[in-house]
Amino acid sequence: MSQKHLKQKAPASGLATLVFKQVKPYTKWLVLIFIAMLVETIMGLAAPWPLKIIIDNVIGNQPLPLWITWVKGFGAQGSRMAWAASAAILLVVITIVGAVAGYVNSYFTESVSQYVANDVRLQVYHHLQRLSLSYYDTHQIGKILSTITTDVTTMQDFVSNSLLGILIDGMAILGILGLMFYLNFNFALIVLSVTPFLIFFVTKFKKRVKVLMHELRNDQSNMFAVLQQGLESMRVINAFGSQEVEENKLKKVSLETVQAALKTRRLKSMLSPVVSIMVSVCIAMVLWRGAGLVLKNALTIGALTVFLSYLNKFFSPVKDLAKMANAVAQATVSLERIQLILKTDTIIPEKIDAIKPMSFKGEIVFKNVTFSYQSGAKVLRDVNIDIQPGQRIGICGPTGGGKSTVASLIPRFYDATGGQILIDGIDITLYTLEGLRGQIGFVLQDTVLFYGSVRENIAYGRMKATENEILEAAKLANADEFIEKMPHGYDTLVGERGVTLSGGQRQRIGIARAILRNSPILILDEPTAALDTESEKVVMEALEKLMKGRTVITIAHRLSTISHSDKIIVIKDGVVAEEGNHQDLIRLGKIYAELYHIQSHQEADKS
Repeated sequence: MSQKHLKQKAPASGLATLVFKQVKPYTKWLVLIFIAMLVETIMGLAAPWPLKIIIDNVIGNQPLPLWITWVKGFGAQGSRMAWAASAAILLVVITIVGAVAGYVNSYFTESVSQYVANDVRLQVYHHLQRLSLSYYDTHQIGKILSTITTDVTTMQDFVSNSLLGILIDGMAILGILGLMFYLNFNFALIVLSVTPFLIFFVTKFKKRVKVLMHELRNDQSNMFAVLQQGLESMRVINAFGSQEVEENKLKKVSLETVQAALKTRRLKSMLSPVVSIMVSVCIAMVLWRGAGLVLKNALTIGALTVFLSYLNKFFSPVKDLAKMANAVAQATVSLERIQLILKTDTIIPEKIDAIKPMSFKGEIVFKNVTFSYQSGAKVLRDVNIDIQPGQRIGICGPTGGGKSTVASLIPRFYDATGGQILIDGIDITLYTLEGLRGQIGFVLQDTVLFYGSVRENIAYGRMKATENEILEAAKLANADEFIEKMPHGYDTLVGERGVTLSGGQRQRIGIARAILRNSPILILDEPTAALDTESEKVVMEALEKLMKGRTVITIAHRLSTISHSDKIIVIKDGVVAEEGNHQDLIRLGKIYAELYHIQSHQEADKS
């Protein structure tokens, strides 16, 4: 395992705390399961005794042990056939009680595991939603999905099949050992002599399995990431004819997963044979020695039969515990991977006494703001911007200069590493995240639509919007004209990410969302960059309606989009290089003027 991976491992105490925290709400169910398991175990321990009564006391004419003389009460004058009938009835009762306890154990154990898995999934997803976008800049979505699905399922299986089973198997071993000592002290010592070798073997085995499981889960996550990326990019893959390249990527990671799985299985497969050989040696010794004692009349056949039965029952939970080493190793790896997400501290912090803003006027001030995505690499340096309520601000500059970063800091998608950002004179870190973001509307370059109806996608701007509000927003966004022509109108399903719609149509639905949100601050990030001239005209008309009475910040590469702004800010190399209206910056004759003239010539050449 790599050093990097070792450093990322969560401490065992943290994992135990996570498990305890997840199962604690279901304490009552766990107590019921424990009682059911205990009853099931006791019935299992009692099961061989009716056979012993038949062999030794009915057939063998041995006197009943004092502690089961109550059996005589079931028969007329102590008749042997009455004893046999009593033993038979006892066997049925033991089986029925054990079966009922087994049902309760099985059903409620599965219930706990399902609810625990549900809780963990929701907890992880809730935590992921609170993380800064910087986390998603450095982590593959496919690997995150793998943790939420596969690792949570592994933990669920552990809770369902192993968690209380470990405790009950331990109790069963102790109970059977006690009964074996009662039946024959020397034979019990033979059984105990094998135990240290089993413990040593299983301990070493578990450590090695855990290492291999880490490798396997990492390979499975890589495969998940390749699949997710490929399926999301199917149009690009087809456009470039790179199907074979993508298939080779999957083939590589899939084979690595197969090899890791077989390597793990090779080790896992050794466990059962090794334990079985140890068990058979122990049973053979007891069988050989027991036969000699029976021949010498030092041991009854019934006692030997019951002892051998208990010996099998003793090694059954021993084998189960040994096999559970696999489950424990797998669950530990999965819990570590879940814990790594839950312990990620790139959360956008919210103060305990954070303010929920009423309604912003729209004043935004940047004071000496500095920002870096990675330590040492500054994207913004000492940025100072003053935006008055209701102003339309355009932000432009060379690619990679930090334009979009400025817009991302206002809703706190990222937090500035230095300086202050104020809205209506209050530091944005003093607002609740929900309250802050709830008063900022967005229209992005690539409007993301979700799989669902057009109506649902527009209503995403405000979930509780009425039907009339949705229709009015669509009209203002110039979207109703194409929506009405669709097969089912507002109930028409759009493909994932809105692939069934054109770029202009997606943008207009995005604008309808923003209209429905009715936020006092509006951020437009390259809203028309990917549109043709005709679509841009329709979208700009819709944007004009949207921008009325709001503070608007438009990030633009196409300068014609922002030429009528009240103020234009030019960002270059992370600093505010120029500031003023269109005419002022043209007269200045520097960065903005140069970019404007270049684009004007390009437009003239096209026409």
